[in-house]
Amino acid sequence: MYLLSLLLLSLLGSAYLQPQHADICLAKPKDIPLTPMCVYRKPLEVVETEEKEKEPTTQEQKVPESTNPRVYELSQANAKFAIAFYKNLADSKRDKENIFMSPLSISQAFTMAKLGACNNTLKQLMEVFHFDTVSERASDQIHYFFAKLNCRLFRKANKSSELVSVNRLFGEKSLTFNETYQDISEIVYGAKLWPLNFRDKPELSREIINNWVSNKTEKRITDVIPKDAITPDTVLVLINAIYFKGLWKSKFNSENTKMDQFHPAKNSNCLTATMYQEGTFRYGSFKDDGVQVLELPYKGDDITMVLVLPSQETPLTTVEQNLTLEKLGNWLQKSRELQLSVYLPRFRVEDSFSVKEKLQEMGLVDLFDPNSAKLPGIIAGGRTDLYVSDAFHKAFLEVNEEGSEAAASTAVILTGRSLNLNRIIFRANRPFLVFIREVAINAILFMGRVANPCTE
Repeated sequence: MYLLSLLLLSLLGSAYLQPQHADICLAKPKDIPLTPMCVYRKPLEVVETEEKEKEPTTQEQKVPESTNPRVYELSQANAKFAIAFYKNLADSKRDKENIFMSPLSISQAFTMAKLGACNNTLKQLMEVFHFDTVSERASDQIHYFFAKLNCRLFRKANKSSELVSVNRLFGEKSLTFNETYQDISEIVYGAKLWPLNFRDKPELSREIINNWVSNKTEKRITDVIPKDAITPDTVLVLINAIYFKGLWKSKFNSENTKMDQFHPAKNSNCLTATMYQEGTFRYGSFKDDGVQVLELPYKGDDITMVLVLPSQETPLTTVEQNLTLEKLGNWLQKSRELQLSVYLPRFRVEDSFSVKEKLQEMGLVDLFDPNSAKLPGIIAGGRTDLYVSDAFHKAFLEVNEEGSEAAASTAVILTGRSLNLNRIIFRANRPFLVFIREVAINAILFMGRVANPCTE
């Protein structure tokens, strides 16, 4: 039995995006050879049942202008997965632990694995990542829409913020990989195959991959693949890395930053550098849900940071448990431009974990089972003895007066203050949720929980 190591990486640092394909962003479906070995389509009777069970009060979401409807649906599918995965992850962590991840990085890495999947393995991938909610409901078309989504997110004319995604395949050099799998991986995801000697030199191969990641992140992230994760049985490692660096549209003046109290839990506090500014931002207060919502735009206005701050009487765990994509969308839709006094801790959050157990709990079981996994579309000849041994994710976020840096990876991490009594105060002095999103299609790039920003 051979292992397929899946590495999902959201990485800190400047990464250079190689062109995926000369015309990929202008291509039509017929121009892209999307012919993986297996295709899954949701059964018609299931589709009809779902349509009948839809609540009549559910309003159809308006597709943003100049957006392919299927690309928008894929973005929403990724967002649904993001919140479902986050809630599963939060349940497994202590309340006082910070959380940060790139759900888009996780989705994209597993989509590259989906290219070679068949039977129930493919079905579970479609369901767990909500790809079967895209109207086409065909697994082969998801890759086309992912290519268009990547073009939308990572090839913007606006250069005021930096958002980069890179993909790479590292394969056992003695094996012949399916030509179609390689072609689609490179054309759609820009993931070229790099042959390595896993069989005879697994540790050296791990070092090569980690060095590649390190070079792509200006040495900011090292040793993303843990020791002994690469073995002589490893045949393929898939890497996705997403990096974001943005400057606030309205910067915080560092002269207004001072040490202030933060309350990680009731009856506990710590001192942390807290930024301050007064300005006009999108804001909403939702008493029924017990939260305040603040949206801070980065230069260019296409990417924002959304902060969800529970009221003093509402535990963050309650907000997490009740969180849905619809609820988040409703908060954002009902938020309005208001004059605010904003107090926000300066913080740095790092997180790393295996996503295997969380995905298994969500229903992605066969992919990780050597007896059940069906991945015949990866190695030439249709070998059926491949499975994913593990998948690692590492993510990073730093927020300061200038703006933010964020990255993630998965491998299969008071001077000048005025007092205006009429202004609304947003004081993030207790645990809160954070999202970094693309505004037009509400694509969740990163999300997490700041439970304790205080440095040791």
